[in-house]
Amino acid sequence: MDLFSRSWTALRAAVADLQDEDFARPSGCAGWLVRDLVCHLVIDAQDVLITLVTPVEEEPTRDAVTYWNVAQTPPTGEDPLDALIVRLAAAYQEPRLLKFHLDDVGSAAGRAAELADPGLRVGTQDQVLTAGDYLDAYVLEWTLHHLDLIAHLPDAAEPPAEGLARTREMLEKIAGAAFPASFADTDVLLVGTGRRAPTDAEQAELGEVAAQLPLVLG
Repeated sequence: MDLFSRSWTALRAAVADLQDEDFARPSGCAGWLVRDLVCHLVIDAQDVLITLVTPVEEEPTRDAVTYWNVAQTPPTGEDPLDALIVRLAAAYQEPRLLKFHLDDVGSAAGRAAELADPGLRVGTQDQVLTAGDYLDAYVLEWTLHHLDLIAHLPDAAEPPAEGLARTREMLEKIAGAAFPASFADTDVLLVGTGRRAPTDAEQAELGEVAAQLPLVLG
């Protein structure tokens, strides 16, 4: 729960530090500008709020790792929902409005997470998780999107080191294999999820793991 809060706080702070011109730069998400990604984060924050107030009686069907579905191909940005995000983001017109909305809804999502009982069972996407597992899964979400946010902003603050380490741990469990110890956590996440191609040296080090990549999470 604490790591969720630290990861989310760091991501929101990175958005708050953006200059207006940064919103028109490309992000690490295919087909999305930074403004589109920030709009997506607003919707993510709404999802967190909705999920945490949707308790269920059923036993959990997923945990923080099995919550994720692995697709075979990276997103292109042409999915109808992805395209909707682009239109919504454009409707804000001014970056300050996006910043305000994320701060408003994002702060509420952060408070809801701090108040949540980790053992509470919640429903989302036709699955049941404990609130603790649900928020742990979002550490991966926030960390990857933090990397997406700063993909073309070299001076921006990076995600918390502990969030990078936890996300690597979860990605290795999803893959069912460990990445080479020589890989930095950030490189594991970027290469492992297809956000960048491995170098020839990295490809050689990956060995059999390379055949499973990229792990496209949804």
